[in-house]
Amino acid sequence: MPTNCAAAGCATTYNKHINISFHRFPLDPKRRKEWVRLVRRKNFVPGKHTFLCSKHFEASCFDLTGQTRRLKMDAVPTIFDFCTHIKSMKLKSRNLLKKNNSCTPTGPSNLKSSISSQQVLLEHSYAFRNPMDAKKRIIKLEKEIASLRRKMKTCLQKERRATRRWIKAACLVKNLETNNVLPKGTSEDILPAALNSLPLEDFKILEQDQQGKTLSVL
Repeated sequence: MPTNCAAAGCATTYNKHINISFHRFPLDPKRRKEWVRLVRRKNFVPGKHTFLCSKHFEASCFDLTGQTRRLKMDAVPTIFDFCTHIKSMKLKSRNLLKKNNSCTPTGPSNLKSSISSQQVLLEHSYAFRNPMDAKKRIIKLEKEIASLRRKMKTCLQKERRATRRWIKAACLVKNLETNNVLPKGTSEDILPAALNSLPLEDFKILEQDQQGKTLSVL
């Protein structure tokens, strides 16, 4: 008969009048290892009388076809309140520090060491439990940043090429209109209002600027 839940910070205890079920850790080594990893308790080794309550499982994890609520074969616990557990650990650390300070002389050296110990306990409560997890996370983020930089560079190159083509086309239309190859007013129908008012000389200057930028990039 289960007595309490093995999840960190969970105070749920067995009560037949409350609709909360308890579930043993799986016997399959691979699934058992996954459950232990998700529970995130240091040096935790579950025994045959170790249980997790139903609060830590999604509704889709349960098989409700029978008379009793059972877990599906591939169910894993995913609901944990680690923040509450960390807060309780911080509170215990503070109480322990206060107790130690009341039992020791309050000299300058003792005061300095107690403050530094308290800072270490509070500042590192959020740190990665495993340095390899932190390293993997950093490598993943670096790859994502490199990928975004490549995409941004490609978009800028496409924008430059499109701008250059548009200026060339606008310059051509203006030139043909000036030489009476195209009827007057053609540029008004083809070019946007922002470019239509520019004279041919300004288009030529813009085209030269774009060519200069292209050469500097290359």
